Amino acid sequence: MNEERTQTLEEIRNERIQKGETLTEAGQALYPSTTARTHELQEVREAFSTLEADKAVVTVAGRVLSVREHGGSAFIDLFDGTAQLQGFLKKDEVGDDAFNLFLNNVDRGDFVEVVGTPFTTKRGEPSLLASQWRMLAKSLLPIPTEHFGIKDEDERYRKRYLDILLNKELAERVRRRSHFWRSIRDFLIERDFIEVETPVLETTPGGAEARPFVTHHNALDMDVHLRISAGELWQKKLMVAGLPKTFEIGRIFRNEGMSAEHAQDYTQLELYEAYSDQEKGRQLVRDLYIHIAKEVFGTTSFTIREHEIDLEKEWVEYDFSKIILDTYGFDPREADEATALKALDDAHIEYNKDEPMNLERAVDTLWKKCRTSLSGPGFLVNVPVYLEPLAKRSSEDPRVVERFQIILAGSEVGKGFSELNDPIDQRKRFERQEELRAQGDDEAQFADSEFVEALEYGMPPTFGFGVSERLYAFLEGIPIREGQLFPLMRPKQ
Repeated sequence: MNEERTQTLEEIRNERIQKGETLTEAGQALYPSTTARTHELQEVREAFSTLEADKAVVTVAGRVLSVREHGGSAFIDLFDGTAQLQGFLKKDEVGDDAFNLFLNNVDRGDFVEVVGTPFTTKRGEPSLLASQWRMLAKSLLPIPTEHFGIKDEDERYRKRYLDILLNKELAERVRRRSHFWRSIRDFLIERDFIEVETPVLETTPGGAEARPFVTHHNALDMDVHLRISAGELWQKKLMVAGLPKTFEIGRIFRNEGMSAEHAQDYTQLELYEAYSDQEKGRQLVRDLYIHIAKEVFGTTSFTIREHEIDLEKEWVEYDFSKIILDTYGFDPREADEATALKALDDAHIEYNKDEPMNLERAVDTLWKKCRTSLSGPGFLVNVPVYLEPLAKRSSEDPRVVERFQIILAGSEVGKGFSELNDPIDQRKRFERQEELRAQGDDEAQFADSEFVEALEYGMPPTFGFGVSERLYAFLEGIPIREGQLFPLMRPKQ
């Protein structure tokens, strides 16, 4: 093995290309299509005692993580994504030519296939005594050492494949992310929800208050939007269609700012249940969160941004209108724009005065300031109608909607409500949103006349709920960007 620290990447690459040519001349294919592998490395480790006792011959494959020469022998560490296993090459086992070919031309990072017999070293290490080897894929660039890894955050995200390879905890995080969504899917399917897929390209983006991405559809010669919700309006049309329980786990896109909690493209769950409402839905959601925590993390207790959370404890009810009244001295259910703007100034909350700041945005900004002290878990209720265009008005207080948001660690991590199924009220709410858009609020919802038409055919009482991968990031204790496999990056200049 050549010393690589003092070489440039280009020198290393050229040297490895030359090694590849040597291997080719010796009859080795550098990138064969198939492998004769009989066992994953994890399978070998799990059945090692039996394989060793039977003197079984196995064929394994994996990436070379290290090579340590000892005279006429060499130890190699192989990794195939399931486990790591030590291989042992001896001249008198594989032959002089094969041994020297390996030692002089195989580098850390290469993929090889090894045929051998399991045995235990004097130090008690499960190993494989090699009788044959062959190249599966020659690497041209060196992978960093596990000890040093990739320290620059920008470089880590750009070369996420190396970051995952070198960081076992990150690799486990990738698996937990998969488990997170699988646990949700299993939970819902067990309760007779059916999984659906709704359009990602929409002529009218609906189901949320967010700025959409716009692209052009060449075949139809029209602009379309990437969706900003996981099929909210489409799934409610399925309630009209007579499918009583649906859900979708899918990618959504919002052309907004970035933060530890916000990404522009991310995965979201949305579910809908006919003949239910937000009161009944609370128990379903609480059970779902506890199920996720136990299945994926093995606990219901978490420390999230200095908040101590136990999902199995009784969930608190937070009254939005009362909190605003107690904190800022006005009732948001009765407030006008001037009152809300004055409260912003009195509280010394900074905002961009060059951008529209209407009643809706002002009250929402005030709320975001005071929510940070709420640990949860809890349900935020009694939100004014003007803040939620798609939720049903409360029968007890028509100034608020039948909506809850999940409060965890000072933030909202999930939202559910009794869906508005009154087409006349829905049309009026959309008209208000259009007014806000006309005033410059580009996060106000788009009016969707086809959705209103669907409601006019009749939609049963329905509970709807949505939660994004923010929940995964919170439980994992990481920024949302860190939880994504390949976060969006600016191109390198």
